[in-house]
Amino acid sequence: MKKLLNTLYVTSEDSYLALDGENVVVFENKTELGRVPLHNLEEILSFGYRGTSPALMGACAERNISLCYLTPQGKFLARVSGKTKGNVVLRQQQYDSSRDESISLEIAKNCILGKVYNARWVLERAIRDHSLQIDVEQVKSASNFLKNSQNLIQNSQSKDQLRGYEGEAASIYFGVFDQLILQQKKDFIFKGRNKRPPLDPVNALLSFVYTLLTNTITSALESVGLDPYVGYLHTDRPGRASLSLDLIEELRAVLADRFVLSLINRKMVMRKNFSQKENGAILMDEELRKRVLVEWQNKKKEIITHPYLQEKVEWGMVPYVQALLLARYLRGDLDGYPVFLWK
Repeated sequence: MKKLLNTLYVTSEDSYLALDGENVVVFENKTELGRVPLHNLEEILSFGYRGTSPALMGACAERNISLCYLTPQGKFLARVSGKTKGNVVLRQQQYDSSRDESISLEIAKNCILGKVYNARWVLERAIRDHSLQIDVEQVKSASNFLKNSQNLIQNSQSKDQLRGYEGEAASIYFGVFDQLILQQKKDFIFKGRNKRPPLDPVNALLSFVYTLLTNTITSALESVGLDPYVGYLHTDRPGRASLSLDLIEELRAVLADRFVLSLINRKMVMRKNFSQKENGAILMDEELRKRVLVEWQNKKKEIITHPYLQEKVEWGMVPYVQALLLARYLRGDLDGYPVFLWK
């Protein structure tokens, strides 16, 4: 259980939420874990199946406190909100901003700045920690390129120009990604990003974890009342969670890529768990998928200090924090969208 930005996150799968006077009370196996006054809350997110008392649901609806339910894996299930909850207004602000070229470009630039900044520090961390196992000169050159790209991105005059800088930076980053694979190098060779289908085990892992992260971000956006299908950099098309794809950019390298590298370098995945189809696609077997999912859940429980809030949060909460910060920016509570910058 954690209270953050007037939002209560209940992460235990076995927790039950009830009302006691003017307080929300969290129970697990009939033991009280904690309580928070309702007047301090804007939203409650519950990652469990045990549920909520009807009295608490009614109290939240009456006080315009959004009550959102997600699976323990972060998949959005449902949301209970009062009659005057401002989700419609928030979404209208989102739609208006997506059509405003200036605002839309500014948000898109922030997302890509976060992506390139975080990718650079993944490389810098490798130089610091593994200088004897990598080609330092090559990795440092890529890091410097990403550093210079940040100025170009910041000064982009159009989304097409921004996409060009982003694509070039991604190419340079993935050009040295193989250097970050320190163990099992014969079994896990990376020669560049490929997808639909992935053609090697590393890309298969990256695609799988990107999907997990995208689903979490989509649920996070739903939970704060934003439309995941209306984005700023990624174009809108039916069935595409464009805003989720915008927000994943800042978290790809620092969360998903580092997670995949840790699986390989800690020898938690093996080449024998991958198979190749006739078209060259690489597939993971059921045993490996289960293992990756377990480790992903463990990863999301790790505690970090959020760079903007300067509060300790779990990695799994970061997408929800970023979605909430974006919503607050669109409502006019913040001067800009504070992208997640890791170091």
